[in-house]
Amino acid sequence: MVLTGEIYGKQTSSKFVMYNVLKVSKAVITLQNIDNPLSLFETTAQKLVSSGYIRISQTPYINTEISGAKKKKAIKKPTRCPYTLDFLEARADSERPAAVLPDLFTH
Repeated sequence: MVLTGEIYGKQTSSKFVMYNVLKVSKAVITLQNIDNPLSLFETTAQKLVSSGYIRISQTPYINTEISGAKKKKAIKKPTRCPYTLDFLEARADSERPAAVLPDLFTH
């Protein structure tokens, strides 16, 4: 089950990309690229999992260093204080989640 505010990530050929879950309806999930807030796309829960996305965090990510009028309009108003510290994940909402990379040296 995908919830609003969660963060999902996917490893591409060149980097690890993370997305905020902006909206969840009965059939559609709207995702926003953390690095590019103007980049939004819609998918379904089944496609999200089958495409290789993994849940990184249940705590939302709120970028407090955004500049420019267009970018500010594209971002939803946060429902939590960006400086709220989640002791379970050891980061505040304004701190970018750590990328989840496979441990290649343990095998």
